[in-house]
Amino acid sequence: MPARLRMYGPAILIGIGIASCISGLLWYRMWLALPWSRFSESLAVVLISLLLAAAMHRLRGWALAHALAAIACAALVFFAGMLPTIATLALAATAIAVGSLLIPQRDALDAVIALPVGLALIGGCLGWLMPLPLHHSGVYLVVAAVLCIWRAQELRTAGIALWYAWQDNVAAAPWHAAAAVLALGLATTGAWLPTMQSDDLGYHLGLPSQLLRDGFYAPDPAQQIWVLAPWLGDVVQGIAEVLAGHEARGAVDTLWMLSAAAALGSLTTTVRTDARIRWLVVALFASMPLLASLVAGMQTELPATALIAAMALVIMRMPGDRLTWCAAVLAGGLFALKFGQAVAALVLLIWALARVRDRVDAKRVAVAILLFLLIAGSSYFHAWRISGNPLLPLFNNVFQSPVMAPHQLDDVRWHAGFSPTLLWAITFDTKRYLEAEPGGYGFVLVAFVGVWLLALWRRETRSLSLAASAIILLPLLPMQYARYAFPGVALLLAPLVITGSTVLGVRRFAYVGFALCLLNFAFHANASWVLSTVARKRLLTNLGDTQLVLQRFAPERLLIAELHERDPTDSVVLALNPEAPYIAELAGRGRTVSWYSPTLEAARFDAETDASGRRWKNLIDATHARWLLLRPDLLSPAQRAALSLGGARQVITAGVAELWSWGDPALGRTALP
Repeated sequence: MPARLRMYGPAILIGIGIASCISGLLWYRMWLALPWSRFSESLAVVLISLLLAAAMHRLRGWALAHALAAIACAALVFFAGMLPTIATLALAATAIAVGSLLIPQRDALDAVIALPVGLALIGGCLGWLMPLPLHHSGVYLVVAAVLCIWRAQELRTAGIALWYAWQDNVAAAPWHAAAAVLALGLATTGAWLPTMQSDDLGYHLGLPSQLLRDGFYAPDPAQQIWVLAPWLGDVVQGIAEVLAGHEARGAVDTLWMLSAAAALGSLTTTVRTDARIRWLVVALFASMPLLASLVAGMQTELPATALIAAMALVIMRMPGDRLTWCAAVLAGGLFALKFGQAVAALVLLIWALARVRDRVDAKRVAVAILLFLLIAGSSYFHAWRISGNPLLPLFNNVFQSPVMAPHQLDDVRWHAGFSPTLLWAITFDTKRYLEAEPGGYGFVLVAFVGVWLLALWRRETRSLSLAASAIILLPLLPMQYARYAFPGVALLLAPLVITGSTVLGVRRFAYVGFALCLLNFAFHANASWVLSTVARKRLLTNLGDTQLVLQRFAPERLLIAELHERDPTDSVVLALNPEAPYIAELAGRGRTVSWYSPTLEAARFDAETDASGRRWKNLIDATHARWLLLRPDLLSPAQRAALSLGGARQVITAGVAELWSWGDPALGRTALP
């Protein structure tokens, strides 16, 4: 290779990626898709945070990163709630205590690994006990207290190590640290919002709500086909919710995000010890628009990112018996989060085996397999026991559970085709690959494509880059749904920044990296409809009043909360509109005529053929419904006729949604404020 090409070739390759990103912005006229109102809100949040941090720096002498972290924590407590935050901190402490059983606490890296390992251990083991009436705050508090007291020395060592590592990394690169903490704080604004995303209201809130209300989980797949799907993420949410006494999603999501950020930063440190590079990786991770969307919901890709980053860190620190067992626990956690995460787990396990230099010990492998099955197996076992399909609702064409038709679920929206231009299309034509607007996936994949090629070439970053690339691309082969690739993109950031900093120098590449962070933040709101609305602005201007936000965007939640007060029994509630099947919080009382319940969906199709409404009346009677959730604008003529035939009566209204009684004229009408 000519000396001149060897000298300038890598920099030219990096420049090609940056030029490609700029070309895409111009070609697709991305300024027209930029959510200017939401971006201005984010800039206002940044400005206020910086002013407060500057005042704390001047008056108290705090480093900007310390002040910004304190402001972000205070905002989280105010908007997400004091009790949920305390409950999540208790969960985190217990997780580190449990995780320290597998990895002795010697330094900050051990604590970073212990947290996700402990969360996987707790969630995986507790999953087996879901049907038992053990899930009460008193029981959880006693168990957590015993574990934390037993492992008090390890917790103390972990806390001290984390504190000193935080201080050292901030002192080593104060401006980079401040930028990264500011980025993380802006990402946590999604955690301020109440839970409003469709999958969460229709499914994910079900397990935590039932644990809180009943103390056990009794899934009925005939009413909701996803209730037996891998549930580790919802179990962890449920633990915090039971401890807090109400929803703790925002605080738990923040914990997963911080765990992922710490693991990615620590992973970077294992390759390159420069604190500036570490903080730049964290800042780029925090700036990714899809992260803010995940922090605002309950999808599994957020905890999966934390587990994948921690497992990569474990692999980099191999060999060792306990590190091997940690890898088994984290791989089991990935299986327990979602069957689709098996791809990431298998890629990382293959990488781990490739790094093993000596002979594999049979006893060590046997213990690792047992740990894996313990963590991964609970939801699959209960799904097989209840429905006959351990993967319900997936692969029912193979297992043929009577709960639903014997066919494989598929979503035709996400089959745009796998091609060499896929990552370009995901970046600029995002609608075809995600429920998002253009730019809602961020611009890392295009802007750093040249760095990516160099990271795959360089020995220092090759193995990590190959693993991350496989975790990105393999899930996109059968279905081109961009959210599934997010954990791999997050993992890829470490080798990208290490490589780019090597080629251009840390300072020059930091300019590129932070410019990309700003571009990502500009398109934050395009990652999800929740972020694109005025929900955050309404929350800020009304001092955290979530009722005003819910009334506009998820009014069924207000109706359900009022119903719990009026009727705390097990009376059935039927959601009439398939477009709003938001019954998860009803904790087993809810029924829906949407695709979540194939039997009732088929009955709905049949009922719609009878304009008199009699078949709809018979359908409602057959569910033994006492209450009806509906949106008047979405009612069909047959449904309106059925309401009249059945003597239904409007009881409560909230925004565009209403709660009706079925066949009880004694109840009067109320409008929620």
